[in-house]
Amino acid sequence: MTVFEQVFKNVDDVLWKEAGCTTELDYTEQTSWLLFLKYLDGLEQDLADEAALAGKKYSYILEKAYRWETWAAPKGKDGKLDANKALTGDDLRDFVNGKLFPYLQGIKQKASGPNTIEYKIGEIFGEIKNKILSGYNMREIIGEIDALRFRSQAEKHELSHLYEAKIKNMGNAGRNGGEYYTPRPLIRAMVQVVAPKLGERIYDGAVGSAGFLCEAYDHLLKQYPKRTTAQDRTLQERTFYGKEKKSLAYVIAIMNMILHGIEAPNIIHTNTLTENLADIQDKDRYDVVLANPPFGGKERKEVQQNFPIRTAETAFLFLQHFVKTLKAGGRAAVVIKNTFLSNTDNASVSLRKLILESCDLHTVLDCPSGTFQGAGVKTVVLFFVKGSRTRRVWFYQLVPGRNLGKTNPLNDNDLAEFVQLQKSFADSPKSWSVDMDVVDRQSFELPVKNPNGGEEVAQLSPNEILDEIATLDAETAELLASIRTLL
Repeated sequence: MTVFEQVFKNVDDVLWKEAGCTTELDYTEQTSWLLFLKYLDGLEQDLADEAALAGKKYSYILEKAYRWETWAAPKGKDGKLDANKALTGDDLRDFVNGKLFPYLQGIKQKASGPNTIEYKIGEIFGEIKNKILSGYNMREIIGEIDALRFRSQAEKHELSHLYEAKIKNMGNAGRNGGEYYTPRPLIRAMVQVVAPKLGERIYDGAVGSAGFLCEAYDHLLKQYPKRTTAQDRTLQERTFYGKEKKSLAYVIAIMNMILHGIEAPNIIHTNTLTENLADIQDKDRYDVVLANPPFGGKERKEVQQNFPIRTAETAFLFLQHFVKTLKAGGRAAVVIKNTFLSNTDNASVSLRKLILESCDLHTVLDCPSGTFQGAGVKTVVLFFVKGSRTRRVWFYQLVPGRNLGKTNPLNDNDLAEFVQLQKSFADSPKSWSVDMDVVDRQSFELPVKNPNGGEEVAQLSPNEILDEIATLDAETAELLASIRTLL
């Protein structure tokens, strides 16, 4: 176990004793705000050192009393914690709740605009609460987090992997945690097909934990290993854009992007759907959209007024938003419920017509059940280019040959054939094309029916079936135990 893994485990062990923290969601949230302040302290130290070398004076974002080095981890001359200055117990808890959080919330007032770090700090601390009720537990956690170093790219890389694992656990914890986690192999396949280029603006209007933006960033780093300083600035400041409605996801998205190496993420805390489509100008449009919008949600009537195709279904509103926010020639990959392809209600028919007539829906990836942990719905990924009508749709039916579940998730190998065949829209036992000439012009229905014999049934051995039953029994027992603790 690495130092980082040990620290995360130790922090979780302390949070487990906290009455205010009951789920993985709470653990991740509380770790996030403390990690953020530790990160900010390191960033400010680096900027102050750079200014000193250039003979300039650095203007700190936070006042001295509210910097990590002052309240969380004051050090003596020996570099160790100064026990005389370090608050603990009720004093520490009262300082955090009564002074630190109100100060950090208020810093937004000093911000010159929403893309500044001051604004982000204000947004984050305006949205979350400290749930660590014991100042002694907090002192222990601060001690663990203070030992972390994430200045170098290697350190950030390792921390980002661990943070991703926390987000994944949060998704597996059920409740609404699954909203924040799209399987990374699926995201990577979507990014590879859409193939973003350096200089393009990439957008996710339902950003969740920012998995799509982080994977797109990693993809661009690999595609362009030799970058100029100007290109790096473009990557940092003018490439990745997101919006997120939920407070916890907003905080996690920002922390996730920071750990991946994007220092001041362009993530806005807002309900994307309150934006009227008629107000979107050319300057607001993006080259690439990558998203897994929430489905099954219901939006109020006044939100529906913002859209030409009125529907309460959140995902259908997002789909209209994505089509509108794409530039002409812009590319999108969007996860949506598979019923979208065949539902007969007015909104579904109108939306299919909109996409097929104003975009080239060139690829549909049909995902198996179990792709998303804890979600019973089957999904498809729509890949389209805005600006020319659809003439032919290439379908690929993802059949991993095993039942997907918590202990047996989707992996990169499962999607390798899809990514390869998609380049030439090749036919295979799992892929086929449908010409628009055969699509009904009234319903625009696009049913996923494999003409090559349909979905294969995974043939499991008796031992594999028994393992599957044992896994399901264990998950059921775990669920019942967690319910029992609530009673």
